[in-house]
Amino acid sequence: MPDANAPHPIFFDLDGTLTDPKLGITRCIQFALAELGEAVPDADALEWCIGPPLQHSMAALVGAERAAEAVRLYRVRFADVGWVENESYVGITEALSQIAESGRPLHVATSKPHVYATRIVEHFGLSPFFERVFGAELDGTRGDKAELLAHALAEAGVDDAARAMMVGDREHDVRGAFPSGLRAIGVLWGYGTEAELRAAGANVLVSHPCELPSAARI
Repeated sequence: MPDANAPHPIFFDLDGTLTDPKLGITRCIQFALAELGEAVPDADALEWCIGPPLQHSMAALVGAERAAEAVRLYRVRFADVGWVENESYVGITEALSQIAESGRPLHVATSKPHVYATRIVEHFGLSPFFERVFGAELDGTRGDKAELLAHALAEAGVDDAARAMMVGDREHDVRGAFPSGLRAIGVLWGYGTEAELRAAGANVLVSHPCELPSAARI
């Protein structure tokens, strides 16, 4: 029987929450667009692509018919160098350490393919804090955050999702939490605005990683 008093998990988004992937993501999108002969926006104009499933962003940029090829080209560069053009946010390691000390299991839940997400989490020294890294498949399966979290909850054996949480910087993270009954913490250091996160229904907003341990006790 599940232990009703057991600590329930917290799921963390990766891009824009644990690490800042702007350089790698935007350069890889620019590479893909250039290879397809498309106009290449500057990096700031591509920030909206950080967070949603890559297939959706590419479809918006080049059309549904060429989205798969755009994703393939993106990954040519991302698998080589783009994944490491990234950095962890100041204060994240300390926040994760404090939360982990409370005994709550921590997991990553990202729309990024888990093969890349695992590599990034390990590279930045974050893997000791996380029991599992849940991500999409390369074919886009479980790229939707709600679908991903339902899968993660089942895999983690969570019996009462209302006691679990999702932490993320975009509306997809917040809205994806609710179908499974999770509470949602919106973080303001990533790529979602305060207005976006409030409109999505975040239970609480935090402006710096140092606020996460307190927010995790709501």
